[in-house]
Amino acid sequence: MELDYIDNVNGFDENVVRLYNFNKEEASKFSTLIKETIIEKKQRLDLSEVDFIEARNCNLIFGLFKSDEGILTKDNQTFFCVLTLDGFQNMLKLIEPYCHKETRSYQYLYDIDNPTELLFCPTATRYDE
Repeated sequence: MELDYIDNVNGFDENVVRLYNFNKEEASKFSTLIKETIIEKKQRLDLSEVDFIEARNCNLIFGLFKSDEGILTKDNQTFFCVLTLDGFQNMLKLIEPYCHKETRSYQYLYDIDNPTELLFCPTATRYDE
């Protein structure tokens, strides 16, 4: 599984943080990490500390918050995905199909009016500007 950030992905100042290039086993491990770390232990999840995720040009840290804000950043290097408990539980539901079979589809992991989306895409390849 790889992690990267693409600035102004569509020419409308919309950005994307992607988790991509993974199989169903890695999707399942990622889902378990969210469930155990964030939902059960109420701790933040720093993807730079996850051995099966290769961060290419950024880092992503998940954390619980009082409202669903989506991805925030100050420097376009370190990103924080801040959601409520319900937001993370919904994220698990969106990830679930990827844990059971290989697929070429993709999924945005939240639906919030925010300039940076979180894309979950098993078959995407590296994006080099």
